[in-house]
Amino acid sequence: MTDAELWRELGQQLRIDSIRCAAVPKSGHPTSSMSAADLMAVLLAEYLHYDFDKPDDPHNDHLIFSKGHASPLLYSMFKAAGAITDEELLTFRSFGSRLEGHPTPKIPWVDVATGSLGQGLPISVGVALAGKKLDRLPYRVWCLCGDSELAEGSMWEAFEHAAFAGLDNLIAILDINRLGQRGETMHGWDLSSYTRRVEAYGWAAIEVDGHDVDAIDRAYEEALSTTGRPTAIVARTIKGRGVKAVENKDGWHGKALDDPEAAIEELGGERNIVVDVHKPDGDGQPHVFETGALELPTYDVGSEVATRKAYGDALLALGKGRGDVVALDGEVSNSTHADEFAKEIPDRYFEMFIAEQQLIAAAVGLQVRKWKPFASTFAAFFSRAYDFVRMAAISQANIRLSGSHAGVSIGEDGPSQMALEDLAAFRAVHGSTVLYPSDANQTAKLVAAMADLDGISFIRTTRGTTPVIYDASEDFPVGGAKVVREGDDVTIAGAGITLHEALKAADALAEDGTSARVVDLYSLKPIDADTLREAVEATQGRIVVVEDHWPEGGLGEAVLAALAGTELQFAHLAVREMPGSGKPAELLAAARIDADAIAAAARKLVAAAAVAR
Repeated sequence: MTDAELWRELGQQLRIDSIRCAAVPKSGHPTSSMSAADLMAVLLAEYLHYDFDKPDDPHNDHLIFSKGHASPLLYSMFKAAGAITDEELLTFRSFGSRLEGHPTPKIPWVDVATGSLGQGLPISVGVALAGKKLDRLPYRVWCLCGDSELAEGSMWEAFEHAAFAGLDNLIAILDINRLGQRGETMHGWDLSSYTRRVEAYGWAAIEVDGHDVDAIDRAYEEALSTTGRPTAIVARTIKGRGVKAVENKDGWHGKALDDPEAAIEELGGERNIVVDVHKPDGDGQPHVFETGALELPTYDVGSEVATRKAYGDALLALGKGRGDVVALDGEVSNSTHADEFAKEIPDRYFEMFIAEQQLIAAAVGLQVRKWKPFASTFAAFFSRAYDFVRMAAISQANIRLSGSHAGVSIGEDGPSQMALEDLAAFRAVHGSTVLYPSDANQTAKLVAAMADLDGISFIRTTRGTTPVIYDASEDFPVGGAKVVREGDDVTIAGAGITLHEALKAADALAEDGTSARVVDLYSLKPIDADTLREAVEATQGRIVVVEDHWPEGGLGEAVLAALAGTELQFAHLAVREMPGSGKPAELLAAARIDADAIAAAARKLVAAAAVAR
């Protein structure tokens, strides 16, 4: 059998196995898999370099299905590579099977979860950046993209950044099968419309008949020989290829075939080809960056330092002490203070510009290769990339995010720049850690802790300067809290900017003879429920929670969840009206989250208790 004959037969096998596995649950996307079967057959048999017995081998190529709904094709490839059995293939979409409807890293050969369209190519850019700039190894990143997802803006953020970074180790395979979920895609089979745009972004583009295995072979060979820029294979394909009942017909997206047995017979019957996938070249090891001792910055008690500045200082210290730490920013590094890292450790800094989706995606891609990314921007702007954060959790990704300029306390910039939803958003992410430090020494300790956290970790920093209240020797374990002031009349809980307002309120209350216990909830998730319970027990259930955030989903609701079942006299101060521009003190007062408002709420709780007695 010639190479071309093998590729054709393998392509048919991949189609048949896609049909077979979808027939068991009577769901899935076999027709979307069938269009790309020949593209993947040539790749698997000839060009992919991957050791399925050693998925963590740093020399392996990476294959990412941006069109994650074509999972039947991916799993059929695993079977053809001898990685899974036919019996496991037929557990597709079954309860308890690792072969889920869309691929996830529960499978060792899957780098990231895909299925939310428009994410695989941006993440591939991150993996390719790791190969080119950090690992400095010659592995390739192959990304199968669907044509429907090319309407996503995130795809074009990826195209632009890949070209800007000269990622000639990245090959995008565009499966232009014309049909989306409900009908024809925006550009149908107009391949030149894709080619022109891809080339305009700085890529090499190769148009090909996606069912001509010899042409596919030549295209891949040309892609591998292209230097200085990434390559896109723009392949004209047919959805449902090879089965007349569904071939190029609308209405078959996301559906199993009505008569799989007839379809399999039409495709020539079942095959059992096992491909000896090329192993990677094992020469060379991932690059190791030289580092010195880790010395976190320290700040004098009583000095005034913005926690965003402490973030930048601590990030730089981490980079100097740990060679696995890398930094990314969305063109606001002179505000987040990630520019300190960029200036002193440029080899491990990635400027992602105003492209927040690509910012998160690149971080996810970098951590695929075991790097420890810290990505920063204004906290409000992470909302643009929230689906990437959600999917990163499904990917079991370990990324660290820093959001600055949060809340009304930023002042004159106004509400478009004020993150007032961020704590709620990040608390809702599965397995996340949410931190909100109140001073510079605390910030430095928490940034260092983030480097070794699993999952999605988010730290909220403050724009303005605040007093340093903790000695540099103090520890701040994730999941902890600090009792900053003892008292037995009322508990005041805050974090970040509102902790300092709470301390001012406690001073004012003390002049009235009211003793306030002030609790710093620097860790919102996990939250220190024990310290909270002790506090409310000491203050007869009276607690004021104050936050520079909308009332929904933030500090107040985190406290209520932690104290569920506890009898409380509870006051919740939060931003409840749309803010405008103004000085920070004016905005805190207008939102009724400043010291005067906190003291008034505390007095009301204490007075109500006195009346009740």
